[in-house]
Formats: sequence, structure tokens, C-alpha cells
Amino acid sequence: MSKTSVSKVSRRAFVAGSTALMAQPVLAQTQGTTEIEGDISTMVRRNISSFRSLDWRPYFSTLTNGAILVDTTSRALHFWSADQSVYKLYPTSVPLTEDLTRRGRTSVIRKVEGPSWSPTPAMKVRNPEWPDFVGPGPNNPLGTHALYLSWQYYRIHGTHDTRKIGRRSSNGCIGLYNEHIAELFDLANVGTQVLLI
Repeated sequence: MSKTSVSKVSRRAFVAGSTALMAQPVLAQTQGTTEIEGDISTMVRRNISSFRSLDWRPYFSTLTNGAILVDTTSRALHFWSADQSVYKLYPTSVPLTEDLTRRGRTSVIRKVEGPSWSPTPAMKVRNPEWPDFVGPGPNNPLGTHALYLSWQYYRIHGTHDTRKIGRRSSNGCIGLYNEHIAELFDLANVGTQVLLI
């Protein structure tokens, strides 16, 4: 075996080992919990045409402070800036079940970069093995940024587990890729109106 092929094998072994270590999910994100949807059903319509731009006017009377619309059916988040110069469309994760899904009007009341996470009392009942607290970092279910809503326990946040995006996978929150929540975090303000439909 030449030095070149030995070097490539070592690099492959290193990458495979590193990937396996980094892929260890946080306890609150493992298979078999209420966090991950089961097999994709053939009954669920999955169609790229439902992921489309929308006009804000049917949903908001004004764009004061900007607006966020989360469409739980198409699993998309729409953002409009107050001056209408910015429109963004992001794929999301949505709540796992209908009873965890809240719809209606709320607003952003706090923005946190590097959020910590604690399960709600209802989550602890369903999953008593979950930790009581997870600090900021790669094992945090809230990802890198979180927009806290006026509804208790509800957030728009990032996720390190990219398998969740586009799926029913949360206990009520709306999840985005970390790079998307970082962008939305910079665009949205405390006071941005939010509508979940």
C-alpha cells in the first residue's frame, strides 16, 4: 500500500469517527420520543407547489414592526419587514400532533442568541428520562437562536437536528435551520407580529 492510500484511509477513518461522534443526538431528540415523526405516510401530501410566496395583506392589516406567518400545513414561515423591502420564505418543522399545535395571533416578546432549554412540565410527563436543563451548544434543541412568543412555552427557534425541518417533529414550537433562524433573528424585532395558521 502506498503512503498516499494509507493517508486516505486514515483520513476516511478520522472523518467517519468524527461524524459518528458529532451525530450523537441529544437525549431530547432521539428516535422513539415525541420529537420525531414516524415514517412518512403516503396519506400526507408532500408537494413543492405548497411552498410558495404569499402576499401579506390577507393576513395582516398592517406591517408595523414586521410580520411572521407560519403555515403549519405547508410547513413554511413567511417574513415581511415593516417597510416591505424584505420578504423571506423558510422551510420549518411543525408540532408533532394537532393537540400540540396552537394557531392564532401572538408576537415576539424576546430574542435570545445561544438559548438554553428546559422541557415543559407536559414534556417531562411524556418523557421523564429527558434532562431538566440543556445549556447553549450543539446539544440544545433550540439551536443557535430563539424568538420567544407571547404564548408560554412557544418559540420559533433553530435546530441542530436538520432531519426535523419539513416534518412534524416538535412539541409545539416552530423550528428552522440554524442559518435561517440566524437570518430571521436579525430581521425580526421584539414586537414583530406572528400568526400561525
